[in-house]
Amino acid sequence: MTPLLLVCRDPLSSRRTDPHFAAEARAAGEQGLPVARIDHDALLAGDTAGAVADVPREAGAAWYRGWMIPAARYTELAEALAGRGVTLLTPPADYRRAHELPGWYRMFAPVTPRSVWFPAAAGRTPGRERLAAGAALLGGGGPVVVKDHVKSRKDEWDEACYVPDLADTDRLAAVVGRFVELQGEFLAGGVVLRSFERFTTTGEARVWWVDGRPALVTAHPDTPERLPRPDLDAVAPYVSALGCRFVTTDMALREDGVWRVVEVGDGQVSDLPQGHDPGPLLAALARSGRSVPVAEEPADTR
Repeated sequence: MTPLLLVCRDPLSSRRTDPHFAAEARAAGEQGLPVARIDHDALLAGDTAGAVADVPREAGAAWYRGWMIPAARYTELAEALAGRGVTLLTPPADYRRAHELPGWYRMFAPVTPRSVWFPAAAGRTPGRERLAAGAALLGGGGPVVVKDHVKSRKDEWDEACYVPDLADTDRLAAVVGRFVELQGEFLAGGVVLRSFERFTTTGEARVWWVDGRPALVTAHPDTPERLPRPDLDAVAPYVSALGCRFVTTDMALREDGVWRVVEVGDGQVSDLPQGHDPGPLLAALARSGRSVPVAEEPADTR
């Protein structure tokens, strides 16, 4: 059975697709995928029934392509859709594993910057002792990037993202505190410290994986004019080990010539660069959604 594609509706009109995803909705139709709209604003507000009111009942399996959804809200979305006879092809546990760094980090540890994290509620900064302990786990010195389980604030690089030296606890606490303040209610999961690695100026590639195979390689949306060609064989075993059907990996070439995974994401909420043809991606999703792959033994990444 052909899967359904769920996209976000236009906030100004329930009868239109959000313009950001209109090209993907058209490409889905060209691939024979039926399209339905959800109300992303209603979902984030906790109105799950309203969010899925326009999704046809008993439509079967579905992929989502839209704006980011907090993991807890994604679970609510899955439950609301199940009540209408629609099953997300990415279940909530898989969404959280690919979307949040603590879920994917262990599998990708050999090919991604070293990281530590601390739980933190919105508006509450981890104490200096906890930050110092985390710094010690990363070697006690050197530069780091501050983020939460999902995003950084790289547009406020010096203020709320980059710490030149972990040994400077005052500076570390100041940057983390500002990051938490700016994230506000949108702080996802907690605070993460990532060892800073220097990459070449070739930019990042976003690799789109469907059932463990690369379906598409694009530029990163932040640098659409730069598209390096990463070594996919180096990262494929880790994608397979993660065990999620639709994920992205952002990859960059370190200055020593080694390809590194900068970020992993759930493919449903990863952004395509503006103007990039979504056809190949939608074709892969159409093929994948028509069958459930045979489970394979996860690769040993130790």
